[in-house]
Amino acid sequence: MDAGLLAWGRAVKRRGGKIPPLWYFTDAARLADPLPVIRRLPRGLCGVVFRHDTAPGRLALGRRIAALCRERRLYLVVAGDARLAATLHAGLHLRGGRRGVLRLPCLVTASVHNAVELARARRAGAMLLFISPVNATKSHAGAQVLGAAGWRRLARLAPRGHRAALGGIDGRSIRALGQGCAAAGAIEAFYFNV
Repeated sequence: MDAGLLAWGRAVKRRGGKIPPLWYFTDAARLADPLPVIRRLPRGLCGVVFRHDTAPGRLALGRRIAALCRERRLYLVVAGDARLAATLHAGLHLRGGRRGVLRLPCLVTASVHNAVELARARRAGAMLLFISPVNATKSHAGAQVLGAAGWRRLARLAPRGHRAALGGIDGRSIRALGQGCAAAGAIEAFYFNV
């Protein structure tokens, strides 16, 4: 795991707050089996966003991930699928701030790329807003990036404590966002030689 990002996450956690500061976003194209990474995530410091949308055996994999997250005291949210989130007793991650079909009494997070999506995610009750992409990322190759200044501009529209960063995040890039960033999501920054 990126040592700088881990140190940043620990510093944010010491400031308080219930929601974990570090979030691992699964990516079936880059790592079909995310379980080895999840097994090594620091307890109580991390959350997992389960995104394996089209993976074969998604439900079975989701159940294994949910059990592992409970065992390791890691938060779990399911991207874009309220029914699967309910089945796994997990939170829900909204893409583009779009509300899920079901209202769940759980943690709701969202990825947002502009002010419209941010407002939509807030109306949907998202507690953590992953403003992205901050930097160039393999997940969204060619997407226009916000950069640190663009992230801060958009973050001003979100309540303090709800602002998160996503997209090309590592130990160096997270520090450029300043104290207003409450959480960070990443993919490769969490890899442990898997």
